[in-house]
Amino acid sequence: MNRTKPAVRTAVENEAARRWRVLALCLVAGFMTLLDVSIVNVALPSIQQGLDAPAAALSWVVSGYALTFGLVLVPAGRLGDDRGRSRMFLLALLAFTLASALAGFAPNPLWLVVARLLQGVAGGLLNPQVLGLMQQLFHGRERGKAFGLFGAVVGISTAIGPLLGGLIIQLAGQEHGWRWVFFVDLPIGVVAMLYGLRVLPRDGGREQTRSLDLVGVLLLGGGLLCLLLPLVEQEGGRDTPWFLLIIAAVLLVLFVAWEYWYQARGYAPLINLRLLKIRSYSFGTTLGLLYFAGFTSIFFVLAVYFQRGLGYSALHAGLALTPFAVGSAVASALGGRIVHRMGRRLVIIGLAAALSGLLATDLLLAVHPGPMVGLVTALPLLIAGIGSGLVISPNQTVTLSEIDSAHGGTAAGVQQTGQRIGSAVGTAAASGLFFGTLTTGGFDAAISNGLIVSVGFVTAALLVAIAEVVLGRRGAG
Repeated sequence: MNRTKPAVRTAVENEAARRWRVLALCLVAGFMTLLDVSIVNVALPSIQQGLDAPAAALSWVVSGYALTFGLVLVPAGRLGDDRGRSRMFLLALLAFTLASALAGFAPNPLWLVVARLLQGVAGGLLNPQVLGLMQQLFHGRERGKAFGLFGAVVGISTAIGPLLGGLIIQLAGQEHGWRWVFFVDLPIGVVAMLYGLRVLPRDGGREQTRSLDLVGVLLLGGGLLCLLLPLVEQEGGRDTPWFLLIIAAVLLVLFVAWEYWYQARGYAPLINLRLLKIRSYSFGTTLGLLYFAGFTSIFFVLAVYFQRGLGYSALHAGLALTPFAVGSAVASALGGRIVHRMGRRLVIIGLAAALSGLLATDLLLAVHPGPMVGLVTALPLLIAGIGSGLVISPNQTVTLSEIDSAHGGTAAGVQQTGQRIGSAVGTAAASGLFFGTLTTGGFDAAISNGLIVSVGFVTAALLVAIAEVVLGRRGAG
């Protein structure tokens, strides 16, 4: 009797089950890091009351996390590719959990700001490992499903952050509620680490450890710092050092020149610039940057409008944004299942739906619905959320579809860096236009102008997607 086939089938089934367990772990880790981008916004009044924090410290509690998160993404992806993604995943998860504890126990504003900077570094180290593991373990249709679920996590974590933060503060109290916004990460982080030790694949031995390209790391890090710092300073309402943008341009040009020189001499650069010659990757990364510029600024201007303009509580403001989160979660899971058939065309459909929902929201707000605005905008925000769900995960899948899994972490790091830059640019532009209009035209005019930024960036992303499809057809012809 031949027992080989049943044994092989059992091994394959066990390996398949293991992949999905690893995916569940990755989704939890991704949710933690992305949730901390938005959940803190509604905790700022509680932090101000509990620590007597000045406005500058409150701004850095929010923007410092995003800044350090974006700075380490590319080196983190390269470390995972070279040194082992499972190892880097566990180290980054441990660092994130410890930084969350430091933030929760903060006795003064400076302590909290430093803890948030460390938390951002840990989150930036962790996220490329999540996407690198998904790229490594899943292929074909399964990869689309996996990225679809991750896209749902992105949408939910971004949109549900204000709701969850408001609920925690309401239950824990205004003075100390902000601490539990950070403490909620601790049990999740500990359980995820213990589970990760059981299910994460063993890192294969490396025949030759590549140098990390420290010059490239410094040039890229310096360029991104000079690019992002003026944006987060502008968001905080302080004097903005715009001259740093010129330095950023110089450093980034030097980085590209160095990477070509370094690779020409037989060394492994921080970023293999040949990746950008892959059309699906370069167009998809650009599309992601533009879409996240519009996507992130939606929540900023609407949250400010609901709470300051209409007097909504943090909890009610979060509830008003929930339709977007629901639509995004459902559509992401669906998009992951059908993206292998439709490709970038699905992203175009999603962008068109997101744009329609945003325009409808803007038109409805223009008729001054008053305190009922949360109900009035529920349907258009649901449509915009459905569109968003058909953009984020399908775009992720198509963008990384032609990337060798050996470079998956680095490629994901570059892509996510683009998203972080887009988020910073979009939020800075939306907040500048919103608050600039607020002083002269009031909240109704401010929200309309703030949404113009989102509409503009989503429109630009739609044009990029259409351009890629057109070029693809011409190339095929």
